[in-house]
Amino acid sequence: MELTWVMKLRLAAAMGAGLLLIGIAAWPLVAPSVPHGAITVQAGDISVLDGVVFAALAFAAGFLAYFAAWPYGADIAVLAAPAGLAMWAVRSGSMASLLRINMDVSAEGTLALREKAFAGMQWESLLWIAIVAVGFAGVQAAAWLVPATKPVKNEDIGNVNTRNPLNLVTAGIAAFVIALFAMGIFAQDVRMFDSELGSVVGQPGRAQIAFAVVVSFGLAAFVVKRFLDVSYIVPAAASCALAYYGIWLSAKPDVLAHMIEAWPEAFFSRSVCAVLPIQFVAFGVIGAVAGYWVAIKFLYWRKHGQ
Repeated sequence: MELTWVMKLRLAAAMGAGLLLIGIAAWPLVAPSVPHGAITVQAGDISVLDGVVFAALAFAAGFLAYFAAWPYGADIAVLAAPAGLAMWAVRSGSMASLLRINMDVSAEGTLALREKAFAGMQWESLLWIAIVAVGFAGVQAAAWLVPATKPVKNEDIGNVNTRNPLNLVTAGIAAFVIALFAMGIFAQDVRMFDSELGSVVGQPGRAQIAFAVVVSFGLAAFVVKRFLDVSYIVPAAASCALAYYGIWLSAKPDVLAHMIEAWPEAFFSRSVCAVLPIQFVAFGVIGAVAGYWVAIKFLYWRKHGQ
């Protein structure tokens, strides 16, 4: 699948469906109620009814994106829902702004508020990945209704190994480790020495976070496709695991107490702790899909390039 200008238009149209239906149309439902607030469920701005609306819009976005990217909708339209979430993630406040809101005049009060904030966010990534999954379901529904015949053979793009559970588990662990390591390199801001933690890192900007997450999960998806022949679904799911890990690490009692006592809210024990769950999922899925297709392009070049 060559990235010609026509293919770029298909890609833009597919992502545009998500940007319009989710990123723009549903923004009033998810917009933080406080200035510069972060988009999180624990903030109380998102209701169950809002979640149902998000799911319906994600399904519609995936369905429409399939036809917008014809005849490659089954391959490209999966980006519609994460593209819409990415627009929210870019407009959202940061983790530092969220922690700044959850402050008290006393260290004990701040500790309790932050514990509550982290507890509310710990499983939040499952909501965002569920929206992505519903968008994917919309793509599959459209493909079932109107199948497309593509001028690309299965042997040219490789088959996906999904029948070996051990292979999937290995791929998931590898994707998590690769993305975690890469985030430590790419999600950089000012780094300061800390006697207990070794170092702490400042809050990266939104553009830096987007770049770091996309590249990290792109690398992870490339590796697991190249060596384990696993699709982008595994590294995309690993974005949830990394989001959970970042919240869990921030909420560890010893780490949390030390950070409150020694550092302002704009500093974190590790880079992954400075990323919101919605940022991990939105940019992580986009990176996983991109890395998967880069790997396929590489494998095709290795097979036919000479």
